[in-house]
Amino acid sequence: MFPLDIWLTYTAACLLLVLSPGPDNLLAIARGLSQGRMAAAISGIASGTGILFHVATASLGLTLLMQTSAVAFWVVKVIGASYLLWLGIKVLRSRSLINFKPAARQPLKSIFLTGFLSAALNPKPGLFVLAFIPQFVNPSLGSVTVQMMVYGAWFAALTALGFALMGIFATRLSTWLQRKPKVVNGLNVGAGLTFVASGLSVAALSQK
Repeated sequence: MFPLDIWLTYTAACLLLVLSPGPDNLLAIARGLSQGRMAAAISGIASGTGILFHVATASLGLTLLMQTSAVAFWVVKVIGASYLLWLGIKVLRSRSLINFKPAARQPLKSIFLTGFLSAALNPKPGLFVLAFIPQFVNPSLGSVTVQMMVYGAWFAALTALGFALMGIFATRLSTWLQRKPKVVNGLNVGAGLTFVASGLSVAALSQK
């Protein structure tokens, strides 16, 4: 059902996507800088879980409904854009996404929820999953749904691992950054603007 050459090609494509800059891997990096390896790992796992959510909805046909129903697409788009914009404005106002003060540390549950919602409420990954994964699915090799779920789960696992590793490696910079408050402030501003830009790009999505 999963030929090795197709699997390797798919894995390479997934890794390129994981390494592409975006709000979710930025979250994991920020958690790693502020709160260490565990927080980075939790944030990465949360993003992977968000991808799994999109894979499940795509396999069940909900993402297809979003593509064909103008109302469903609009509702999902507004929710996703609003959350990303809210997150960006919050970061810009508080400048605390990357913060080394112990009082500012967030519970792991909160870190997981933020990472999950950032991925799950963004309709772009759902549309991407629906457009990307079927290219590797071959109906002659077995159940299309099973293939979608397996390929999707692998993409989610690579996302979780990749984002977690980015955040964990970022912890090596934390000691240096603690002596550079202006750099930290710039990183927070950049992170906030990234979320705002992502929210605006979601708001600008058109149904195809």
